[in-house]
Amino acid sequence: MGRSQEYDLALIIMSKLIINIKKLLQIRDKKTSFISACEMNNLPHINNAFLLIENGKISDFGKMSETPKINNIETIDAKNKIVLPAWCDSHTHSVFAGNRSDEYMQRLDGVSYQEIAANGGGILKSSMQINSVSEDDLFLDSKRRIKTLIGYGTGSLEIKTGYGLNYEAELKMLKVIKRLKESLPIQIKSTFLGAHAIPKNYEKEDYFKLVINEMLEDFAKMKLIDFVDIFCEKNYFSTEDTRLICDKASQFNIPSKIHVNQFNSIGGIKVGVECGSLSVDHLEVMNQSDIDILKDSNTMPVLLPGCSFFLGINYAPAKKLLTNGIPFAIASDFNPGSSPTGNMNFIVSLACNKLGISAEQAINAATLNGAYAMGVDKKSGSICKGKFANLIITEDINSIDDIPYYYADNLINKVLINGKEVN
Repeated sequence: MGRSQEYDLALIIMSKLIINIKKLLQIRDKKTSFISACEMNNLPHINNAFLLIENGKISDFGKMSETPKINNIETIDAKNKIVLPAWCDSHTHSVFAGNRSDEYMQRLDGVSYQEIAANGGGILKSSMQINSVSEDDLFLDSKRRIKTLIGYGTGSLEIKTGYGLNYEAELKMLKVIKRLKESLPIQIKSTFLGAHAIPKNYEKEDYFKLVINEMLEDFAKMKLIDFVDIFCEKNYFSTEDTRLICDKASQFNIPSKIHVNQFNSIGGIKVGVECGSLSVDHLEVMNQSDIDILKDSNTMPVLLPGCSFFLGINYAPAKKLLTNGIPFAIASDFNPGSSPTGNMNFIVSLACNKLGISAEQAINAATLNGAYAMGVDKKSGSICKGKFANLIITEDINSIDDIPYYYADNLINKVLINGKEVN
């Protein structure tokens, strides 16, 4: 249908028209799955634009002078406002119980994350909290928490298990994630992270066998898992363990997303790339060999500046990745122990401030590259006809540089998920 023609009223049920958009950001074609390193500083846009939503998806967009004539349609006037895709947060642990604020104060007093973990804190404390609550309570608490994230502009979310650390509790977490998928409007992906830590009542080898031979097999057959993950790190799980769990998951056609290089470089990136992992996440500690392995791979690095900020550890070398032709995504790592925020607006600002990247690079990393890192790039992450109308409409701002600049302010006027405004 040409833009000069009026749309049939029957076709505009569940429709919405956004007009006078100051700048419509992140316009990509259907073939673009992620933004390459050399393109990450570019953010294609249209000034003075419109965007048409039909049945929850982006139907059309362009210059205001090309706006189709449509009668009796809900219209949003976005004068002086910027419209961009909702954030795609590809690494979170946002199903949890309680908090670990006491450990935060211990760290401020000089106790390291590793020392706290060795004394039964850290992941083991979160495991105790998960095991102490019912599935219903965990679901309701997590649903409330994720509704807040949606209000911050998150339209796609990956959620990991890993705080259960036994069969029943890991299953409980996966069931909660399934219920969240069914009850919330955003895209949610579930990641099985049974190999997150070693529970006190197990030898490491025995627990790992339970993870790959019982939990992974059973949960995969229950169709509760989108991805598998493992904490590949000294004193946790080895590169050999990582290869085993990736290979096992591949038998069920489940791709991997793995924790690597948070505190040490032990070869996890190499294993991830060789196993075809969709992403390798953290990367605070990297050497040249790690960089070389990532070049020309299809594995997306996911950087987690919120974790570095909260723990006071190294930030991932974003600029070094870019100069070596390696793109990346950024994510919140929302969890109670090392990054207790899922506010992606803050994460974007932090990425600019601490990783030394531009607003364009941060937005690319938090939208389409984030979508790629959780396997939803065909549906989200960019302004593209046919993708879900998951959108952020900013307040009146001067430019996209205001987004990282006002790091503690809420610059969001509206969030639309599947074309519907979120309260």
